[in-house]
Amino acid sequence: MLTVAFALPACAAPMPSTADAASDGRPVVLTTFTVLADIARNVGGEHLQILSITTPGAEIHGYEPTPGDIRRASDAALILDNGLDLEAWFAQFVASADAPHAVASDGVEPIPVALGEASGAPNPHAWMSPLNTQLYVDNMVAAFSDLDPAHAEDFAARGAAYNAELQQIHDEMLDGLSDVPVERRILVTCEGAFSYLARDAGLDEAYIWPVNADQQATPRRMAATIDTIRERDVPAVFCESTVSDRAMQQIVQSTDAVFGGVLYVDSLSAADGPVPTYLDLLRHDVDTIVAGLTGDAP
Repeated sequence: MLTVAFALPACAAPMPSTADAASDGRPVVLTTFTVLADIARNVGGEHLQILSITTPGAEIHGYEPTPGDIRRASDAALILDNGLDLEAWFAQFVASADAPHAVASDGVEPIPVALGEASGAPNPHAWMSPLNTQLYVDNMVAAFSDLDPAHAEDFAARGAAYNAELQQIHDEMLDGLSDVPVERRILVTCEGAFSYLARDAGLDEAYIWPVNADQQATPRRMAATIDTIRERDVPAVFCESTVSDRAMQQIVQSTDAVFGGVLYVDSLSAADGPVPTYLDLLRHDVDTIVAGLTGDAP
């Protein structure tokens, strides 16, 4: 197995209970992972208390909720999940929790997974597209306005400002990639988590394994990826932060491509890490990809 889920430090503080979080009277919104929580905090501002079930560095796909998670969910005013089959554990979780929920990805046009056992299922990583995330924000504005109508105007204003930042990141990505030759306009990663970003950037996509399927890093898949890199003269390849880059480093040794760096997808870092916010995550990934494909990777 190549997947390496980051372990929490022994001294990590537990997530506060939703009852404690709501002690100041603000509604509590419980999200499934840190990326959603950060976006929600930017939309909700000081009017809502936003918590994440999973912690920084956690692998979201196969997460198993604890009894404490279910207790916290029952005390929440709203549960917010990604949808698109990301949280395989979520249906059972909601069934055990007495709380309403909203789906952040409503309205996103799914891109199907192209390889492996999950072929045809929706790729869940829609938030990796700044344009898709504008829909996430709109959905949060609507859900938060229903939850707390008194602050609906502020939610709308905060959402509009955040969407403007997302648009700027998207525009900067297109500008940064504008000089990449057509044959090199391909994003090669360990996992197929960048389908939406690649589509928006006008890039083809290649990867060693599909969504959450590192066991499919077979010799055949490795050879196919090597052939693609050689045929397209790909200057740099990448791997995600929550998986081992061992397979990709083997591919680098067999090609002229360099390892362009680590990309972040499923989780933010801790506050003192490289991507403490979702906008930091996007900017880091966009800058890393642009530097790699334009030949400026270290």
